Amino acid sequence: MAQTREPRQPAQERAGRGSQPGAEAGVGVGWRSAETPSRTGTFSTQSDRLDGRLPAPHPPPATGMSNQRKDHLGASSSEPLRVIIIGNGPSGICLSYLLSGYTPYVRPDAIHPHPLLQRKLSEAPGVSIMDQDLDYLSEGLEGRCQSPVALLFDALLRPDTDFGGSVESVLTWRHQKERAIPHLVLGRNPPGGAWHSIEGSMVTLSQGEWMGLPDLQVKDWMCKKRRGLRNSRATAGDIAHYYRDYVIRKGLSHNFVSSATVTAVEWGTPEPSSPGARDPSPLFQVSGFVTAEDQSQQSFSLRAHNVVLATGTSDSPARLGIPGEALPFVHHDLSALEAATQAGTVSPSSDPVLIIGAGLSAADAVLYARHYSVPVIHAFRRPVDDPGLVFNQLPKMLYPEYHKVHQMMREQSILSPSPYEGYRSLPEHQLLLLKEDRQAVFRDPQGLQKVFGVALVLVLIGSHPDLSFLPGAGTDLAVDPDQPLSAKRNPIEVDPFTYQTIHQEGLYAMGPLAGDNFVRFVQGGALAVASSLLRKEARKPP
Repeated sequence: MAQTREPRQPAQERAGRGSQPGAEAGVGVGWRSAETPSRTGTFSTQSDRLDGRLPAPHPPPATGMSNQRKDHLGASSSEPLRVIIIGNGPSGICLSYLLSGYTPYVRPDAIHPHPLLQRKLSEAPGVSIMDQDLDYLSEGLEGRCQSPVALLFDALLRPDTDFGGSVESVLTWRHQKERAIPHLVLGRNPPGGAWHSIEGSMVTLSQGEWMGLPDLQVKDWMCKKRRGLRNSRATAGDIAHYYRDYVIRKGLSHNFVSSATVTAVEWGTPEPSSPGARDPSPLFQVSGFVTAEDQSQQSFSLRAHNVVLATGTSDSPARLGIPGEALPFVHHDLSALEAATQAGTVSPSSDPVLIIGAGLSAADAVLYARHYSVPVIHAFRRPVDDPGLVFNQLPKMLYPEYHKVHQMMREQSILSPSPYEGYRSLPEHQLLLLKEDRQAVFRDPQGLQKVFGVALVLVLIGSHPDLSFLPGAGTDLAVDPDQPLSAKRNPIEVDPFTYQTIHQEGLYAMGPLAGDNFVRFVQGGALAVASSLLRKEARKPP
């Protein structure tokens, strides 16, 4: 996503599925048609948590990590880490790349097609982008994102992509080890995070090229793998492999600790500076455990001067909060439909599957059920032609499968003749309660109640980040502390040019947590964070 499905939008690049067709998190993916069956026969959704476990052929995470990482997790070193990154999806990977000494410069022969930006870039020849004034450089840029630094970095990496152009990146990358900042990336799954939990044959909502990270284009990587983009889009399996391979190719693996679950992050007020004090900033205590292949767990407790939150937002599925939602036939994960189909709980002759939601996850569930001829009741609270629906924002030529679902939603209401056998659409219907005998009670647009018998219920109405490891679950960090944290409506409040949280020095948030829901744009957050941390290092006393 989401960036984003950043495959399915968290987003949401999801990273993200976002409201724009190019989500990463960030982003969204569509289920393959009957003519293009799954490679694995499985189907699962993305958890938009952007975190990860190291891939084969490396040793198991808990036993195969470097001695340096063992020391950190064993808390045998008294020196705090400079940076801990929680989450190893595209955001965390990109930040690790920048903190490892990889530094962007403008190519001397490059001419940016944006005249104002080109003039500004020419004012500081030979100066790294990370050492320049990001506020000044990003001023005047416009695009599909609200973050000025995200727009800047995207404009440097893909100068005219929104206009269908093919101008190469104006950046060149130098590996300057002296600029590297020691850091640790903690994640639960392989590098790439939530992308590894999506069925591999699903297709990215974003264009494949928008899923790439700095200095390794997706098309070049896929060419070497003898793979190709399909209709300019890549499969989730290819993108997950790309992210995992990126960490290896760029020599970042030693920074990553996999199968790592963070359970607490705590901090205190910094003590007043004393003569000779090295760093008066607050110290963070990061606690958790690493799970080995044999399921044994090793606890860790680390100290760090800076902590970066890059966990995405799909940890906790959104709920309706109605009676009966906890019944065993009610689920909030699309993979439950796959399991029920394989078990025979739902079939062409069973009662319908009730799908609640009008986003891409719900559309994926409809496509999956239709593929297996399972009857569907599809209910959602918005009107079909609501401009806020994601279907009304996707080009039909690029996303025919989603527009087919939208057509079904429009043409097949419960009261009309059935052009689509086995599918019923319930626009502007509110689910009131679910009964133990598998009866679903709705209120229609006229206020009347309707009751339907169902075999299974899927509530697919989005997700929320799980920041339970933070004090107050992170709610105090949001733009509106009185409302739930939400990537779209109420993200963590950060400085737009450093991504440091407004309410806590040394704590950063990036990706969907900071409102960047597309893989394409989460990289700007990494640039802002890396630039800020480098400036802190420059100010650090010897």
